[in-house]
Amino acid sequence: MCQDCGCQAGNERVFGKMKEPPHSHDCDHHHHHGDCDHHHDHHHDHHHDHHHHPDHDHHHDHSSSGGESAGSRTIELETRVLAENDRLAARNRAWLQEREVMTVNLISSPGSGKTLLLEKTLEALRGKCQAAVIAGDQQTDNDAQRLSGKGAPVAQIETFSACHLDAGRLKPFLEKVVTEDTELLFIENVGNLVCPAAFDLGEHFKIALLSVTEGEDKPLKYPVLFADAPVVVLTKTDLVPHLEWDMAACRKNIRKIRPDAKIFELSAKTGDGMASWLAYLMDLVR
Repeated sequence: MCQDCGCQAGNERVFGKMKEPPHSHDCDHHHHHGDCDHHHDHHHDHHHDHHHHPDHDHHHDHSSSGGESAGSRTIELETRVLAENDRLAARNRAWLQEREVMTVNLISSPGSGKTLLLEKTLEALRGKCQAAVIAGDQQTDNDAQRLSGKGAPVAQIETFSACHLDAGRLKPFLEKVVTEDTELLFIENVGNLVCPAAFDLGEHFKIALLSVTEGEDKPLKYPVLFADAPVVVLTKTDLVPHLEWDMAACRKNIRKIRPDAKIFELSAKTGDGMASWLAYLMDLVR
């Protein structure tokens, strides 16, 4: 599904950054326009274009060095894919910044509650902030249908065999949902903790979602996403009384990967914790 798409190379680049000595941050991660360059210009080198290059040589060398040759070709292809997506992401970013549209890329496992959170968020922001949504799934427009009628333009991208959105695929949909009044754009990525984390779409920053049903150690198991996302939303907190969930342990694990992460705990179903989340979003566009 993701063979030669650049996921491995993209994730390895983040792993490399994670091994570098940490640097201090004076930014409070409220992401005001112009406050802190750390969060708004994440050129993450995580890039992807599913239009596989026709000039890629698929003839395999069966000599004793054939394995190394095939591996070299794979690395070369991934590098080219990432470089092309890097170019397209920069184009998207410039387009969005020109229009002053704050853009966040929501990434999580399937079933973490992204769509319900977006439903409740759009309802609460109606009349206060002009939002738009691009939702990605392999098939169906179910999410777009759920989000329609909530006061924001919504577009659905069906990726079919691809397990994540990429910058090239996103551009036509930006033009469909972003109007001259748009202030905040949500990109709901395909449910996957690995591949979507590796690719820059041109967003200002990524937001990781983790439901309390998934386990406190997810940040340690999938460090690329949690290292790259300055904001983490812990969802479905209404279920905590019914689970063996250790909130303190989860927060500690997130901090191990990203010490400066801003963490929200909320339940979109009950509304608990939503006020802080909504205030944060409004702060982004002020």
